[in-house]
Amino acid sequence: MHKLAATYLQNRLLVICGILIGLFALSFSLEWLFVPAKILVGVLFSFLVIDFVLLFMRREGIRARRLMGEKLSNGDENQVTVEVHNAYPFYVTVEILDEAPEQFQARHLRLFGKIAPEKSIAPFYKLRPTKRGIYTFGALNVLVTSPIGLLARRYRFEEGRTVPVYPSFLQMRKYELMVISDRLQEAGLKRLRRIGQNMEFEQIREYVTGDDYRSLNWKATARRNQLMINQFQDERSQHVYNVIDKGRAMKMPFEGLTLLDYAINAALVMANVSLLKGDKAGLVTFNQRMGTVLPAERKQAQMQKIVEALYSQKTSYKEPDYDLLFATLLQKIKQRSLLIIYTNFETQLSLKRQLPGLKNLSKRHLVVVIIFKNTELYSLLHMHPRSLEDVYLKTTAEKFMYEKDLIVRQLAQNGIHAILTEPTHLTVNTVNKYLELKARHLI
Repeated sequence: MHKLAATYLQNRLLVICGILIGLFALSFSLEWLFVPAKILVGVLFSFLVIDFVLLFMRREGIRARRLMGEKLSNGDENQVTVEVHNAYPFYVTVEILDEAPEQFQARHLRLFGKIAPEKSIAPFYKLRPTKRGIYTFGALNVLVTSPIGLLARRYRFEEGRTVPVYPSFLQMRKYELMVISDRLQEAGLKRLRRIGQNMEFEQIREYVTGDDYRSLNWKATARRNQLMINQFQDERSQHVYNVIDKGRAMKMPFEGLTLLDYAINAALVMANVSLLKGDKAGLVTFNQRMGTVLPAERKQAQMQKIVEALYSQKTSYKEPDYDLLFATLLQKIKQRSLLIIYTNFETQLSLKRQLPGLKNLSKRHLVVVIIFKNTELYSLLHMHPRSLEDVYLKTTAEKFMYEKDLIVRQLAQNGIHAILTEPTHLTVNTVNKYLELKARHLI
């Protein structure tokens, strides 16, 4: 990007020099143009000198900086604001060329503006990272021209700034606000009717019109000589574990993000929602060997531990070891817990190999298996075949989609909950399932 800014200035100087040389050459070939050409060259040279003095009269005529968070949110549109202040005593026109991290391949990121004396502007642009890790910004180039507009001066700021890209904390905050304000339906979450009575006793209080008379406490009523009622609350302190498969199946990309990153973003939201609902959140990751095993807790620092653990997760091209996972979970997690397993079974054969372990887990825990729809097949499913090859492709796509449905049915037949979801709807569907299980008092 800095080469682009330098080339822009060089081209501008070459154009001006070309005009001067052309005028001199023309004046020598046409004698009657000699005097006007000299006058014109003199005027142009005078303007160049004045423009040079105006632009370089101050050491720092322009100040600029990037306004952005200390970290970027993976998979989300992150706003980057460029604040530019004009310290010149006249109007200037600026062209901002920001050198975004190479991961974005944004080679023509330009912003324009006109700034009054001692005033500032704050244009912005947005970046959507698709990988976690460290991103390094290049220089913030600001090309300044005076009202004369013959020359441009380049300023460089904030070169080499590094910013980490974390799992989608913007999505987490959105759901957090909705949980606090009880507006989860706005995110597409279902309003669920509670089944039965909450079983955790909270307190005895005075009866208020509209309370369920079946909860009347007759002993307390007799003692106080007024109607008293038992108040219950949601059962709390249940253990909720997000179990993430980091094997090769999770390397599959959708809209720039891998399935692993979708799972990580959803796990971050789920952990935060479960903590806000009074439960304990834990984390387990695995591939060919066990990765992170973070016990479920409700401590204040638990969310930060989960964020840092998710930030460092990486997938691999190796086959995950489910036997090791099942043995570890049976050994490490003693209390009955909700296990949300983010994985992907493409065929019934792949499920058959892991089904015995899942059945063993479901005997001691409430297991929810999340598998992904292959949205890349949608175009094949809806196409109108024009050849034998098209018929074959469409039939194969239908077979794969039907097999996913059979996998869900097979899991249900063995008492294991399953979610078949598109990657982009993963978070909503996972939170919906969690709230449904709580409403049915299964956890």
